[in-house]
Amino acid sequence: MRHYAFLRLLLAGFFLYFAWPLIPQASSRLEFIFWGAWLAFLIIVIGANLATLLKMSDPPIMEQELDKIRQTDG
Repeated sequence: MRHYAFLRLLLAGFFLYFAWPLIPQASSRLEFIFWGAWLAFLIIVIGANLATLLKMSDPPIMEQELDKIRQTDG
């Protein structure tokens, strides 16, 4: 289910598209801290989803495909 990672990357790009014009308008220290934290979180989200797409890490548990093998008590 790697398409979820791709959709999350598209959503992150969409948010960045709307936030980018507002970032240079930051005038107070609090605004700089907010945008710095927001951009750091965005980089983490993009990196994690790229790692999933490139199969460098396992997808989240809910998105992992289960093998349809009958499990029996052995």
